[in-house]
Amino acid sequence: MNPPRCCSPFQTQWPGHQTPAKTAFVSTLFNAAAFHDDEFDTCNIPRPAIFERAVNKRKAEYVAGRACAREALELETGISSVPEIGEDRAPIWPAEAVGTITHSDGWAAALVASRQHYQGLGIDVETVMSADRAHRLIQEILTPNEQRRHASALEADPGQLLTIIFSLKESLFKALYPIVKRRFYFQHAELVGFDNQGQATLRLLTELSPEWHHGREVDAQFTVFDNRILSLVTIPS
Repeated sequence: MNPPRCCSPFQTQWPGHQTPAKTAFVSTLFNAAAFHDDEFDTCNIPRPAIFERAVNKRKAEYVAGRACAREALELETGISSVPEIGEDRAPIWPAEAVGTITHSDGWAAALVASRQHYQGLGIDVETVMSADRAHRLIQEILTPNEQRRHASALEADPGQLLTIIFSLKESLFKALYPIVKRRFYFQHAELVGFDNQGQATLRLLTELSPEWHHGREVDAQFTVFDNRILSLVTIPS
């Protein structure tokens, strides 16, 4: 199906350093100012009740993200379906698929795979925050260990590092929440280390389940493009 009128043509090239295996990725640029309410109907995307009074920006990012998700689902599984919103606000994917959706400042994307290959997927995109905003959010986003461990990187470029860590923790939540069905927050995970190729390691600091316990480490990746950070966490089956 064609993208919504407020969106650019779909792109399927992963912008990061390492394309995740056995997945379908779809992204688009969207213009909230060009969004019209009939996009829900013309794109055959069900309108959740919570969007009846939402502003156009919120509607546009939802439609763009769901359009990417449907396209990625069809590419990877042959299923043409729009993930609905569950009571916990998480997308509801077909039983045989796993997926994740993200959007920020006019860019939306979805990543989909077969449940045969992955238990969970998480992607998150963020616009690189300013240094001033980063300094205001350090205590909220970083654990004390992270502040000490990454002190030199924080001093050199606080906006980029805070955005990377914020995005990685968001991706970790998106990948794990459908598995553990328990919410956790920024202080419940930490960035252990990362390199110049965008490879990173996260460590859980909370007990989510017997398998996903305090101290378990998870591989992740991130990339910088167009003043954005895109992060990825994959949980193989």
